[in-house]
Amino acid sequence: MLVHSDGGSYKPLNWMSPPATLRVSSPEDIDLELGVTEQWTVQSAKTDDRLIINIHEQLHESAHDLGVDPGLIKDGVEADLQRLLADQIETLGSGFSLIRREYFTAIGPVDILARDATGATVAIELKRRGDIDGVEQLTRYLELLNRDPLLAPVRGIFAAQQIKPQAKVLANDRGIDCITLDYDAMRGVDDSDSRLF
Repeated sequence: MLVHSDGGSYKPLNWMSPPATLRVSSPEDIDLELGVTEQWTVQSAKTDDRLIINIHEQLHESAHDLGVDPGLIKDGVEADLQRLLADQIETLGSGFSLIRREYFTAIGPVDILARDATGATVAIELKRRGDIDGVEQLTRYLELLNRDPLLAPVRGIFAAQQIKPQAKVLANDRGIDCITLDYDAMRGVDDSDSRLF
């Protein structure tokens, strides 16, 4: 429950954070004489905090039955990017082939392990927004994977929908390629070739 001023300021004058309950009741006689039509009592579930709101006039009220709440469904998370890129591994370059998604290592799974056109092993770390931490994570994977004579030499690709400039600098310094992924184009809802910019 947030109570704002008529001026429309960003910060509310008063508020009650969840978990809380709202009880609507009829005002007492003294409040009726002052023009109060309803009284709302917002009670905190964890403390004795209570917010009492006297309603003098309702200018608008509406209610809509939206059915059963399906819950929050996130779109474009790393798992979605991983699935799409594994299915469209050629996005990384001609001749690429998938070895495995979620390639297990002793320090965690590599998002995608692939082979490039020359047959060399490539470890791909995926992020929605690529920052320095993602580059550091891929660096640790590469150090470990390059100890395996069956995989070495292993190079890295840092792929994300957006990559911060600092992450690109660090990746380039460590010999890691950066690729920006167009999620909408990969899932077929946007044709990047048809856009002007």
